[in-house]
Amino acid sequence: MQSKATTVDQYLASLPEDRRAAISAVRDVILENLDEKYEEGIQYGMIGYYVPHKVFPAGYHCDPKQPLPFAALASQKNHMAVYLMGIYGEPKQEKWFRDAWTKTGKKLDMGKSCVRFKKLEDVALDVLGEAIRRAPAKAYIQQYESVIRPPEKKKKAPAAAKSKPAAKKAAAKKPAAKKTAAKKTAAKKR
Repeated sequence: MQSKATTVDQYLASLPEDRRAAISAVRDVILENLDEKYEEGIQYGMIGYYVPHKVFPAGYHCDPKQPLPFAALASQKNHMAVYLMGIYGEPKQEKWFRDAWTKTGKKLDMGKSCVRFKKLEDVALDVLGEAIRRAPAKAYIQQYESVIRPPEKKKKAPAAAKSKPAAKKAAAKKPAAKKTAAKKTAAKKR
């Protein structure tokens, strides 16, 4: 459920008291552990934590006008959620997070990046804080770029490129030419 709020204060003011208290408590933990290079604001109708363009000019690959999302906090229709993009796509971090949460004895209701909760008591705040702290902006950007822009494969030496496989490619084109001629002949007969 996207909010039409344009500031974090407006977003919080729009929530019922019980949800405002829970979201505010989770927000406090995030802010206490957030690297200084991230910023807080409204992004995608939620309270967002992101790498601003001044730190990462390329922005979010899906919409470069948007800063790179890192985490978000939202009040949805049937639950509240914290979204942790620093865990999504990072198997070691996800395993650590799931294991650490399980050790607290609290039930983890987690999708790919979202941790859903109905009340503040459901949240392992210390684990959440550690997850935020474990992903400084510089490391998050490196991880993001490694997934979005994988390193280029090593190029073959020029001599290897001129070997026999090129001759095979030329030979492979000849049967295709015969098929095209056969199609033209069939079309004329119609």
